[in-house]
Amino acid sequence: MTTITESIEIQVDNRHVLDERLNEAEQGLQRLAMITGTHGILLTRHRPGHYTAALSDQVPFGMTQELVH
Repeated sequence: MTTITESIEIQVDNRHVLDERLNEAEQGLQRLAMITGTHGILLTRHRPGHYTAALSDQVPFGMTQELVH
Protein backbone atom coordinates (compact mmCIF):
# COMPACT_ATOMS: atom_id res chain seq x y z
CA MET A 1 0.00 0.00 0.00
CA THR A 2 1.32 3.45 -0.93
CA THR A 3 1.09 6.17 1.71
CA ILE A 4 1.18 9.79 0.66
CA THR A 5 1.53 12.35 3.42
CA GLU A 6 1.96 15.60 1.59
CA SER A 7 1.32 18.83 3.48
CA ILE A 8 1.95 22.45 2.55
CA GLU A 9 2.11 25.26 5.13
CA ILE A 10 0.92 28.67 3.94
CA GLN A 11 1.55 31.87 5.91
CA VAL A 12 0.85 35.26 4.36
CA ASP A 13 -0.14 38.83 5.28
CA ASN A 14 -1.89 39.74 2.03
CA ARG A 15 -5.26 38.38 0.82
CA HIS A 16 -4.21 38.47 -2.86
CA VAL A 17 -1.07 36.45 -2.09
CA LEU A 18 -3.13 34.05 0.06
CA ASP A 19 -5.45 33.25 -2.84
CA GLU A 20 -2.47 32.62 -5.14
CA ARG A 21 -0.71 30.36 -2.61
CA LEU A 22 -3.86 28.37 -1.83
CA ASN A 23 -4.52 27.84 -5.54
CA GLU A 24 -0.91 26.75 -6.15
CA ALA A 25 -1.01 24.35 -3.20
CA GLU A 26 -4.32 22.85 -4.31
CA GLN A 27 -3.09 22.34 -7.88
CA GLY A 28 0.11 20.66 -6.70
CA LEU A 29 -1.77 18.38 -4.33
CA GLN A 30 -4.27 17.48 -7.07
CA ARG A 31 -1.38 16.15 -9.17
CA LEU A 32 -0.19 14.02 -6.25
CA ALA A 33 -3.70 12.79 -5.51
CA MET A 34 -3.95 11.45 -9.07
CA ILE A 35 -1.18 8.96 -8.23
CA THR A 36 -3.36 6.93 -5.86
CA GLY A 37 -6.86 8.11 -6.65
CA THR A 38 -7.75 7.69 -2.98
CA HIS A 39 -7.06 11.05 -1.32
CA GLY A 40 -8.86 14.37 -1.38
CA ILE A 41 -7.51 17.73 -0.24
CA LEU A 42 -8.11 19.28 3.15
CA LEU A 43 -7.51 23.01 3.59
CA THR A 44 -7.25 23.97 7.27
CA ARG A 45 -7.37 27.56 8.49
CA HIS A 46 -5.48 27.78 11.76
CA ARG A 47 -5.75 31.57 12.12
CA PRO A 48 -5.92 34.51 9.70
CA GLY A 49 -3.19 34.13 7.09
CA HIS A 50 -2.05 30.70 8.34
CA TYR A 51 -3.29 27.62 6.49
CA THR A 52 -2.30 24.03 5.85
CA ALA A 53 -3.17 22.26 2.60
CA ALA A 54 -2.82 18.49 2.77
CA LEU A 55 -3.82 15.25 1.13
CA SER A 56 -6.30 13.42 3.33
CA ASP A 57 -7.83 9.98 3.20
CA GLN A 58 -10.75 11.49 5.15
CA VAL A 59 -11.72 13.60 2.11
CA PRO A 60 -13.12 11.77 -0.93
CA PHE A 61 -10.89 11.64 -4.00
CA GLY A 62 -11.60 14.55 -6.31
CA MET A 63 -12.92 16.77 -3.52
CA THR A 64 -11.47 19.69 -1.56
CA GLN A 65 -12.83 20.47 1.89
CA GLU A 66 -12.11 23.36 4.23
CA LEU A 67 -11.72 23.16 8.00
CA VAL A 68 -11.56 26.21 10.26
CA HIS A 69 -10.01 25.83 13.70
